[in-house]
Amino acid sequence: MSAKRIVVKIGSSTLTGDAGTSLNESAVAKLVDVVAGLKKQGDEVIVVTSAAISAGMAPLGLTSRPTDLATQQASASVGQGLLIAKYSQEFTRHNIVSSQVLVTGDDLSREMHKENAKRTLLRLLELGVVPIINENDSVGTEEIRLGDNDRLAALVLQLMEADLLVLVSDIDALYDAPPSAPGANRIAKVSNFEVLKDIDISGVGKSGVGSGGMVTKIQAAEIAVENGASMLLTNLDNLQAALSGSDVGTLFTAN
Repeated sequence: MSAKRIVVKIGSSTLTGDAGTSLNESAVAKLVDVVAGLKKQGDEVIVVTSAAISAGMAPLGLTSRPTDLATQQASASVGQGLLIAKYSQEFTRHNIVSSQVLVTGDDLSREMHKENAKRTLLRLLELGVVPIINENDSVGTEEIRLGDNDRLAALVLQLMEADLLVLVSDIDALYDAPPSAPGANRIAKVSNFEVLKDIDISGVGKSGVGSGGMVTKIQAAEIAVENGASMLLTNLDNLQAALSGSDVGTLFTAN
């Protein structure tokens, strides 16, 4: 798969273990290995990560995902530091510098904020850095929160004029029925979103940990395609194979 600037988003359900109450460090390492491979072949890569709230739950003694905003923000504040430290540790194995970029809805909607964010990200890429973006859950209010990182990743792709958006999910592809349903078939490629209107894409991923679901992934794909890019939906186990052109996952394209 040919792309020069890639946005890779990985969801909370993939990055967490123990029912979403702790960080799955091996998943971080596996993602970083793939990103490092992309970098070595000359691609620019931006990572959009979830799991700050989940990563902060165990240190705070929380056994289930908080439902009130204040506790979510407290958990994100603790978890974001742990999350970025693990990314930095894993990228260091490959002699790659990574950086933390926290954004709010304003940063990707207000023109002055967008220009500043783009300028910073472009300079990081020029310096060979892998920016690691997350929504600033610790300070975001309901009014300015983007709400899910599928949308955040698509807006980052739009902002940075990237060629490819990759959503790494706990579901390996888009199916024509719920994946667990008997007879459900993987959809290998989507070039016309009209064909999806009769498909049941409601619900969240298998773990229930993340804030998005298949609906938000389709919406992200629409943003990507509208901006002249493609989107690949796959899981972490199949990520390397999907990027190498194997017949796994689902590819959304304009044609």
